[in-house]
Amino acid sequence: MTRLQEIDIAARPIDRFLPLLGEEQMNVVREVAAKVRKIAEGRAFWNVNSTARGGGVAEILRSLLPYVRGAGIDARWLVIDGTPEFFRITKRLHNAVHGSEGDGSPLGEQERAVYEEVLRANAEELVGLVSPRDFVLLHDPQTAGLAPHLIRAGAVVIWRSHIGHDQLNDEVERGWSFLAPYLEDVHATVFSRDAYIPDCCDGGRSAVIPPSIDVFSAKNQDLDEATVRAILVHTGLTEGPPGDGTPTFLREDGSPGRVDRRADIFRLGRAPTWETPLVVQISRWDHLKDPVGVMHGFAQLVDGAAPMGAELVLAGPNVKAIKDDPEGAAVLDEVLAAWRRFSQADRNRIHLACLPMADIDENAVIVNALQRHAAVVVQKSLREGFGLTVTEAMWKARPIVASAVGGIQDQIENGVHGLLLEDPTDSEAFAAAVRRLLEDRDYAKQLGENARDRVRDNFLGMRHLVQYGRLLEQADRRR
Repeated sequence: MTRLQEIDIAARPIDRFLPLLGEEQMNVVREVAAKVRKIAEGRAFWNVNSTARGGGVAEILRSLLPYVRGAGIDARWLVIDGTPEFFRITKRLHNAVHGSEGDGSPLGEQERAVYEEVLRANAEELVGLVSPRDFVLLHDPQTAGLAPHLIRAGAVVIWRSHIGHDQLNDEVERGWSFLAPYLEDVHATVFSRDAYIPDCCDGGRSAVIPPSIDVFSAKNQDLDEATVRAILVHTGLTEGPPGDGTPTFLREDGSPGRVDRRADIFRLGRAPTWETPLVVQISRWDHLKDPVGVMHGFAQLVDGAAPMGAELVLAGPNVKAIKDDPEGAAVLDEVLAAWRRFSQADRNRIHLACLPMADIDENAVIVNALQRHAAVVVQKSLREGFGLTVTEAMWKARPIVASAVGGIQDQIENGVHGLLLEDPTDSEAFAAAVRRLLEDRDYAKQLGENARDRVRDNFLGMRHLVQYGRLLEQADRRR
C-alpha cells in the first residue's frame, strides 16, 4: 500500500518579486540562493506534512516551494497517510501544544503506540526515497515521529512547528512531553515565535521564522471589482446580478481558471446584496477559531439594527475535504446548532458557508474574492499559531479586528494595522471594534493601507526563502 503522496511543484522565477522589493533586496535573495544551490548540489530538499489542502501549512508549501525550485534547488513535497485514530491523536496534540485540552483524551502509551506505528509505516517508504545528506523539513506534530528514522538514514532533518502557545500550562507540557523524544537529535527546529520554543528544543538549534504569503497566488492575486462580484454571485455568497465581469482567474501555474462550483451555504433568507457591508471570518471549522463566539459578538453588534445594515459571513472549507482534521464536521454541527438558537432577525444576517475544495485554486480565488469584498475581516481566534488569514486580508488592505494571540500580535500593531482584542472572549469589545470600523470608513481605510505596507515589508515569500536558506546552511554544518 502506497502511503506517501507526492505533490507536483512547478518552478517559478524569484525575479517576479523585483517590482515589489527592489533591486537591493532581491540581490540579497539571489546571494543566499546561490549559496544554498552550492550546498544542495546533488541533494534534494524534502518537505513532509499531513495534508495537501486546507490549513496554513499546505498554503505555505504551495506558495513557497515553487520559488525554491525557481532558485535552482531540488525541492520536493510529500504528504503522509494515516488512520482516523492517528489523526484524532495528532489533533489532540495540536490542541495541547496550543494550550487547549481539545477532546480531553489521554496522550499515553497506547496513543504513542498508534502514533509510532503509523509513522513507522510511512517511514518505510520515505527512507527509500530520501538519500543520505538530503535535507528533510518535517512539519508539525503529525510528522515529528519520522525524525529518528530519517536521521538513521543519514538525512539532515529539521522539524518545523507552525503552532505554539505563549504561556506554559499543563496541556502545553503534556503535548511537548509526547513530542520531545522524537526531536532529540534533529539538526534544527523552527518556530513562528520565540515564545513557542519549548525547553526540549532550545540550546542553539532553534530558529524563529514567521510564515509568509505568495501575493501572486490565486488566493492573493489582484482581482478587479467586476471579477470579485462575478465570483461571489456565482458561488452564492452574494445576490445577483453578476455584472459585467466573469468568474475567472490565473491558476498557480499561470494557466486560466474559472470558478464553476457553488458554496454550500446555511442561511435563513436571501443572500446579501452586493451593497451590503460584510463582516467576514474565514478559517477551518475549529473550536480555537471561536466561530460560535463570532456569531454571539456579531449578534451583540446587531442588537436589532446592524451598523450600515452589515451582515456576517462565517466561511470555512468543506469538512469532508480535510483529512487531517477529524473535528471539523463536529465543530460545524455545533456552529449550526448555535446558529439555530439565535433569533430570526439575527439569523437573517448570519450566513455559514462551506467553500468547495475539489479544486484548490478555485477555493483559493473564492477566498480571495470574499476577503476583498469584506467591509471588515475578523479573526477572533482563542489560540493562533500565526494566522495567515490575517496576513492575506492585510495584503488586500482590509480593515481587521483580531485577537491579540499568537502570531497575530506580530503582524498587527493595535490601532496602526488593525484593531486587536486583548481578551478574545470579550463580545462587547469585539462588537465595539467592528462597529467602529463599519462606521468610520476613513479610519478603516487608513488601517487597511498600513496593513498592506506591513505585509510587503515583512511577510512576503522572499524573506521566508532567505531565512530558510540560512537555516539550511547552519543545519548542514551540524550534521
